[in-house]
Amino acid sequence: MNTGNRIRLLVCDDHAVVRAGLLALLASADDIEVVGAAGSGEEAVAMTAKLKPQVVLMDLQLGAGIDGVEATRRITGRSAERGAARGADQDTDRPGPPYVLVLTTYDTDADINRAIAAGATGYLLKAERPEELFAAVHAAARGRTTLSPPVASRVMAQLRTPVPHLTDREQDILAQLAQGLGNREIARALFISEATVKTHLGRIYAKLGVDTRSGAVAVAKERRLLRD
Repeated sequence: MNTGNRIRLLVCDDHAVVRAGLLALLASADDIEVVGAAGSGEEAVAMTAKLKPQVVLMDLQLGAGIDGVEATRRITGRSAERGAARGADQDTDRPGPPYVLVLTTYDTDADINRAIAAGATGYLLKAERPEELFAAVHAAARGRTTLSPPVASRVMAQLRTPVPHLTDREQDILAQLAQGLGNREIARALFISEATVKTHLGRIYAKLGVDTRSGAVAVAKERRLLRD
């Protein structure tokens, strides 16, 4: 087979056994050429610059050092918009940064949102069948988005669910809540009464659909409602 038509792929996973399994699986695909395997985010960034793959298969949790999201951001140059502008039908030997296909076990809204914001083209779960992985690699090489069904469902649910509107005061209280402060500490920090804090907390809970402090913080983080 003409190797010039093969998709150049870099694999990044910090688990040696998983990495070896992926390499063995990908070796069975005649039209995919694995040009390198990285065990950390930093290594993936360096190898990408050197080996010029067309697609990087990226895990999210990478142990010590930068995680898969930050590695994706560095590899793509935060090029989510630029990648979309390249067009879905562009040839796979085009110049520019590679496309990143996330392959992970994590499917929370926060993980999905962070990866996509960092420039990931696709988001696949490790539970998918080999043929789904191969198809996703081909789609990624053409700039086309592939999402595992559970991930696609979560993305659609987010799109259908209006983002809760929190007032500036509610945002302030939520930020204090995320820092682990109690009602008295929040009241002192914001120069308001504890009764006012409780009133605002009740409104925050109602808007986020929760009934606990930890639930409010978890939903706020997942839906990226906390101010930087």
